[in-house]
Amino acid sequence: MFDRLREDITCVFDRDPAARTRFEVLTCYPGLHALVWHRAVTSRLWRIDLRWLARWLAHWGRWLTGIEIHPGATIGRRVFIDHGMGVVIGETAIIGDDCTLYHGVTLGGTSWHKGKRHPTLGRGVIVGAGAKILGPILIADDAKIGSNAVVVRDVPTGATAVGIPARIVGADDPQHPAAAREAGFAAYAVAADMRDPMVQAIHQLLDHAAASEARFDELVRRLAEQGVECGESATRAAFDPEVINKLLDGTPGRFS
Repeated sequence: MFDRLREDITCVFDRDPAARTRFEVLTCYPGLHALVWHRAVTSRLWRIDLRWLARWLAHWGRWLTGIEIHPGATIGRRVFIDHGMGVVIGETAIIGDDCTLYHGVTLGGTSWHKGKRHPTLGRGVIVGAGAKILGPILIADDAKIGSNAVVVRDVPTGATAVGIPARIVGADDPQHPAAAREAGFAAYAVAADMRDPMVQAIHQLLDHAAASEARFDELVRRLAEQGVECGESATRAAFDPEVINKLLDGTPGRFS
């Protein structure tokens, strides 16, 4: 038990630059308190079939920390819950080693049926603030879930999922599954250069439209050289895809 506690304290220093001393971590981090309470008390009571007592004490743990962990949940080593307020971890949820969860995260179920109905997180998963992972799905090793994402499908190894419903915006080479871990820790599971796949698709459509416009203009020009009257086609309004590109990227555009 004390070895696990030392691991939990050490992992806080690895992932939170605000941590200063071990005493501060031990006394001022509700995520640590919630995990210790779960492992040392409520989960043990649950496993020996003292389930009402386990639920009652888990309720008190939620009241004290703002973090709700069902006594039946399975949580690995070196898991870090940062800030923690509003985190909900369901009964059949499984969290692998070295995972990081931020405040407002829900590992919830989508069915009233008994059995496995909550998600499974592999090793090294990062779940950003406010994310909801719902159902008996698998978030594979080293995956990242962006803040406020709603995930209802499996996420492959090393991938990043963002949006509502969540879409995959990046994945590692399946032959190199450790690449995400080597790339370093990403707080809140997002990066400044992350691109939404829908936005990327729209950019590609705009590029195609711009190329089509250029070919059309060239066709009109050649017809005009041959003396063919093109009517309004020759004087149509110009199409500027850069205006829409800037709006999609959130940068100041012509109409801002």
